Amino acid sequence: MPGIAFEATKEFAAAQTVGDPLRDFRERFHIPKLANGSDCVYLCGHSLGLQPKSTRRYVEQEFEDWARLGVEAHFQARNPWMPYHEILSGSVARLVGALPIEVVAMNSLTVNLHLMMVSFYRPTAKRNKILIEANAFPSDQYAVKSQIQYHGYGPAEGLIEVKPRSGETWIRTEDIQELIERDGERIALVLLGGVNYYSGQAFDFRPITDAGHAKGCVVGFDMAHAAGNLSLKLHDWDIDFAVWCSYKYLNAGPGAIAGCFVHERHARDPKLPRFAGWWGHDKENRFRMPPDFHAIPGAEGWQLSNPSILSAAALRASLDIFDEATMQRLRAKSELLTGYLEFLLNQTSSKKAFSIITPRDGAHRGAQLSMRISENGREVCDALAKEGIICDWREPDIMRVAPVPLYNTFSDVHTFAEKFLAATRS
Repeated sequence: MPGIAFEATKEFAAAQTVGDPLRDFRERFHIPKLANGSDCVYLCGHSLGLQPKSTRRYVEQEFEDWARLGVEAHFQARNPWMPYHEILSGSVARLVGALPIEVVAMNSLTVNLHLMMVSFYRPTAKRNKILIEANAFPSDQYAVKSQIQYHGYGPAEGLIEVKPRSGETWIRTEDIQELIERDGERIALVLLGGVNYYSGQAFDFRPITDAGHAKGCVVGFDMAHAAGNLSLKLHDWDIDFAVWCSYKYLNAGPGAIAGCFVHERHARDPKLPRFAGWWGHDKENRFRMPPDFHAIPGAEGWQLSNPSILSAAALRASLDIFDEATMQRLRAKSELLTGYLEFLLNQTSSKKAFSIITPRDGAHRGAQLSMRISENGREVCDALAKEGIICDWREPDIMRVAPVPLYNTFSDVHTFAEKFLAATRS
């Protein structure tokens, strides 16, 4: 990586850990412990982020206001519950490169994905296909196929999957562009993962979006593995919509409230169909209980119900840390950490034991390397877990490792690499 000549020694890793300008953020998180009281090496933030120590205080404040005020906390809590989701909008917008009107914290990821497809997947006889990446996350596949079937088409006729070339493990941008150029007039929606959960590939958002729009397609992204991981510019890239969860890199807890982006050009389009709910209704007369729905302009207009305040408070605790750390600095550290992990894994003389399936270019991956292990991979993953090194296994042969810049260190990476290489040699 530019600016640092990596070394494979434990001393180098320790020096980089001490010299890391973001090192103090690790102290803001609860790190799981081994039986002897030492920290685990937690490299699983792509699956569930660690808990900020401030989360308890943020959530307990809402418990206290609930106990003290009851229903009046909607208006009189220290952070009134009625507009609580609005408190998050500025931080969320900064995180994903959007305008506040374009984002909202609501629901869960797949619910938001369905709500977006209700509005933006409008198939016709000539244009009815959805383009996704092969090996997209299963929930996305289920949601997409069910939407295609809901509109009266079969998945075989309504789904186009773009795949890596034979012998390759990630998808080339030019192949996506060529497919859109060839079949774009039949494609209603281009829907890709911002970062593929399996391979760790980060897609080229702007050229893909431009290619889709040039052929009249709507373009959306599932940013579950991108929000809080990549430096995003959803507004500037002209993406139509995006959705994400908040329990991975955003550290808001299991099943946390999710996020949604709708570009401002759609903010006041009355022709967009949607599934409506009262929390998306005009705030000025919401409590007059009118029979006809009038959407709030922007992403808020897709809300269905009032959000879980306890979940929103947990997300706020993490977002405040992101605001302080900034994605620009976190992304710079992330590229170094993941680059250092790759460097260490390349030190082995045994190239047959495993191979890295994640793109080697740091611009085309997030805080993740996925390794294909040729033999006994699950046993390797389980053995590491017993030593307090927490990673993630995906059948049939993939171990996913995520050095998260908010709380992982160069020493974490070195410890993992040392143990992993020893395990795959044995």
